[in-house]
Parts: sequence; structure tokens; C-alpha cells
Amino acid sequence: MKDVTTYVGIDAHKKDLFIAMLIGDGTTPVAWTVPNEPNAVKRLVRKLEREAPGQVQCCYEAGPCGYALQRQLTTGRLHCQVIAPALIPRKPGERIKTNQRDARKLVELHRAGLLTEVRPPTLEEEAVRDLCRARDDAREDLQRARHRLGKLLLRRGLHFSGRNWTRAHRHWIDSLEWAQPAERVVVDDYLLAIDHLEARLIELDTRLGEIAQTDPYREPVGWLRCFRGIDTLTAILILAELHDFRRFPSARALMAYLGLVPGEDSSGEKQRRGRITRTGNTLVRRLLVETAWHYQHRPSIGVALVKRRKGQPGRVIAIADKAQQRLCRRFRRLAEHHKPAPKIAVAIARELAGFLWAALQPAVPAK
Repeated sequence: MKDVTTYVGIDAHKKDLFIAMLIGDGTTPVAWTVPNEPNAVKRLVRKLEREAPGQVQCCYEAGPCGYALQRQLTTGRLHCQVIAPALIPRKPGERIKTNQRDARKLVELHRAGLLTEVRPPTLEEEAVRDLCRARDDAREDLQRARHRLGKLLLRRGLHFSGRNWTRAHRHWIDSLEWAQPAERVVVDDYLLAIDHLEARLIELDTRLGEIAQTDPYREPVGWLRCFRGIDTLTAILILAELHDFRRFPSARALMAYLGLVPGEDSSGEKQRRGRITRTGNTLVRRLLVETAWHYQHRPSIGVALVKRRKGQPGRVIAIADKAQQRLCRRFRRLAEHHKPAPKIAVAIARELAGFLWAALQPAVPAK
């Protein structure tokens, strides 16, 4: 009986965990519900270890509950996997969805080996990733705050002749005269929010820069900085979000994870390819598309890029130079064929992901 594997599917929610368990080749799952609380999870672990004759394989879908449950359920006999929700097989005819059905479906698919596991980050990796996402949240909040003030000025017919959100633009805003006291209050409030968010952004950038100078990020950050358009902040954001390149066996796998490959709906002799899938990590995809715009200019190595490459391995520099030559040439060729500029940037970002994957391979320790 010790060779019998017990499979457990968990439909995890904020308040409750809906459990379905299959022992060995059993056909009818045993189902029950427990509160999603630390003490209740500990009791669940003891119950599974007591009732299961051998190893226990648990799984639940990745979602807002994060990886805390996975860490609580992982013991000597229990192994818990976090499943990618978008890759769970679904029957077209299913029209009924309940928590109990979801748990039963998970355990049956898990036993059949039809689920795709998500590699959970360590506590240290998750902390750095959360810091990166806090920084991106602050960037979005700053953009919204600036838009609110900009739209107020637009409604009043006030236009600045130069570039927005420079020192000259801010001085122009401060020099405006407002006839109504309420308008002055609104503008001051918007400016206060902008100043606060700019200070937050500077502080978060400083913290990320400090982390980029520590292990295990120092070496791969230096390698990514060898590429055109990638400096410390972009490099640490990419590394923190992806956090483990061993889960990408090839460059194409990384491109697919980032949602940069075209979708396809082919049947028989007909091949239909559409827009990119937009699956996977949104932040890294946006960063690569923003970086791709740097390759519309002719290949060159400026003073800043020379400084970033100082002391870096020749192999990585060679990959970065090859990327610059190819991507700049491809950007111009697509532009000559009158392809829309946003589509060109996405195509360049897809290939750039492959070059980054190649450059970071030595950073992955052997298993």
C-alpha cells in the first residue's frame, strides 16, 4: 500500500478550501470543505498523512491566494503543485461550474497527468517580485495623476508649447493664474499627488538598484545591460518577474510564455494565424516592446553602452551585438514593407526575447 499515490485537488478561495481526494485507482472522489486558515490547513495536512497510505500529490489553481497554501501543504510525504489555470483542459459542453466540481475536475486531471505546473518562486524571489510590481503600480498611478491634471488644463483651453512634465512645464503650471479659488485647490491637490508619486518612484527605483547589485542578481543584471535599450531597472524587472529561466527549455518557450507568438486556428490544409496570444507575463512583455523601439535606429554603441559592457563576458557582448545588428536590420526591412510600427515593435520584441534567453543561459546552474 505504500506504493499507492493519493491525489488531492483543491479549489482554493479566500475563506474556504474545497477538497476532492482520490486514493490510487479509485473512481469516486472523497469530498469535503475546510476553512482557509493556517490551523485548519495544518489539520488538513495531518488528516491526509493519516489517511493516505503512500505519497500525496496535491494541486490547486494559481490565483489571488498566491503560493502560501503550497508552502503550507508541502511536507515530507505531501507534494503540492500550483497549476496554470489557462492551460487546464475544458470540455466545450460543460455548462455547470461549482466549487465541488472544480475540485473533482482538478484531482481527476491531476491523476491523468494533464495539468501544467507553475514553478513557485522562493520567499526571496517573491519579495523582490512584489517590489518590482509595487514600482510598476507607482508608475501607473503617476501616469493617471498626470493625466487628470492634463485633462483639467485641456478643458480650460490651456496648452503648453513644449514637452510635458519637464521642469519648464512644471514652472508653467505653477505660474498659471486661476480666477476661481476652487480651481486653485484642485490644481494644488493634483500637484501634491504627483509630487508624492514621483518621490515614491524615486525611492523604489533606488531600492531596486541596490538589489540589482547583490547576489544572485548582480551577474545576470550585468549581462542584460549589455543589450541596447536595457539598463539596470529594466534588467532587474525582467529577472524578478521570470525568476527562473530553467523552466524555459528553449527561446521559443520563453516567447510563448510572454504571449509574443501569434495565435493560430488551423484545420486541415488551412492555416489561420492571428494576433499575438497576449498570455503570460504582461509586465515583461511591455518592457520588451518598449525596448524594441530602440532598434529602429541604425546599429551603434554609444558611450553609455560602452560603460555598461565594461567587464562583462565577451560571449554575452557578442550575443548583444548580434541582436543589435539583426534587430535593427529587421526593423528597417519591415518598415520598408509598410508594416504598422506597433506590429514591427512586437516582432522585434519576440526576437529580442530569444537573444535574452541565449545570453542568460550560463546564469542557470546545472541541475
